Amino acid sequence: MLFVGDDWAEDHHDVEVQDQDGRVLKRVRLPEGMAGITRFHDLAGRLVAEDADPSQVLVCIEVDRGPWVRALVAAGYRVFGVDPKQAARHREILGSSGAKSDKGDAHALADMIRTRRHQLRQVAGDSEIAEAVKVVTRAHQRLLWERTRHMLRLRVALRDYFPAALAAYKPLGLTSQAVLRLLAKAPTPQSAAKLTISQISVALKGRRDIGAKAAAIQEVLRGEHLGQAPLVTGAHASTVKALVAVIAVLNSEIKTLEGEVEAHFGRHPDAEVILSQPGMGVVLGARVLAEFGDAEGRYASAKARKNYAGTSPITRQSGKTKVVQARFVHNDRLVDALHLQASCALLHDPEVRAYYDQLKARDISHNAALRQVGNRLVGILHGCLKTHTTYDQATAWSHRNHDLAA
Repeated sequence: MLFVGDDWAEDHHDVEVQDQDGRVLKRVRLPEGMAGITRFHDLAGRLVAEDADPSQVLVCIEVDRGPWVRALVAAGYRVFGVDPKQAARHREILGSSGAKSDKGDAHALADMIRTRRHQLRQVAGDSEIAEAVKVVTRAHQRLLWERTRHMLRLRVALRDYFPAALAAYKPLGLTSQAVLRLLAKAPTPQSAAKLTISQISVALKGRRDIGAKAAAIQEVLRGEHLGQAPLVTGAHASTVKALVAVIAVLNSEIKTLEGEVEAHFGRHPDAEVILSQPGMGVVLGARVLAEFGDAEGRYASAKARKNYAGTSPITRQSGKTKVVQARFVHNDRLVDALHLQASCALLHDPEVRAYYDQLKARDISHNAALRQVGNRLVGILHGCLKTHTTYDQATAWSHRNHDLAA
């Protein structure tokens, strides 16, 4: 068997090959792309036995996706994608000096796969549909985050020179199309105070009770508020118009990508099972599928899925001290999606609500209770995906009802 440590960078890979006894057979730097992967195949072919199977080449790398990893998996090598924190801890075992280099990292990865492969998770290839869902859902979420950042910048700018706008437009939301139209038309306190009821009503088109809302907005905009000097106000207005234009484009692209998310997610065979879960909508379901993946056998049990999700607690014990706490190392995107699912499930599933109330009765905080609800929902999802059945309330919560009866 060959044990390969692959320390990757944007344009090259530092590779070290070891045998079963830990002897270094080869160190080489390979370029990224077709040229590099071809040389990798040539290197493995020269060092492995002629009658060996590609699965006897074990590769350890600090990433589990991308064209390079996909090419290694397609060639039949066994690829193990490890967390950079895991690799850093193993590097500390090999030497305490704190020295670090690309060649040293490749050596640590090769030694790690040779000595600890039974503790590492092999890269399991997701289907093309799941990979496509991951691409569009992550892009969609990045745009949402970008819109939030620009909204906060817009809020700070308005607070500095136009506080009346914050008071008037707060019920509508700063990222709404109505507010963006009004700010683009009247970005200064003086121009906003001249807006007529009809002009405001046009911006509010599509909303309920337009007349009352327009009158309330006009009243606030024409009230007395603190402000800035005219020259400074003009400068702020220019920045606000730029932010408004950016947010308007983000709104449009978010809507477009949401359609792509729905289209790709709808093609996946597990979509129906995921959407049947309490509190799960199309966008949340797509995020959960994208972050969990769909490779068969990736999660050996519900506990393994919960551990990856970051919803299950960890125990820290030393002597007489024992502390159970939340996991702080996790997939942020997945944790965020599961937290939102738990929050929505409280409103739509009476069994989920009953479980949450039971936790709250034990003086557990809201976030901790939601985390436990999410943990239970992950276990239910695992069972549904394993058996390819949709969510059934009676089956999912039968154990809790049995405990209450006892």
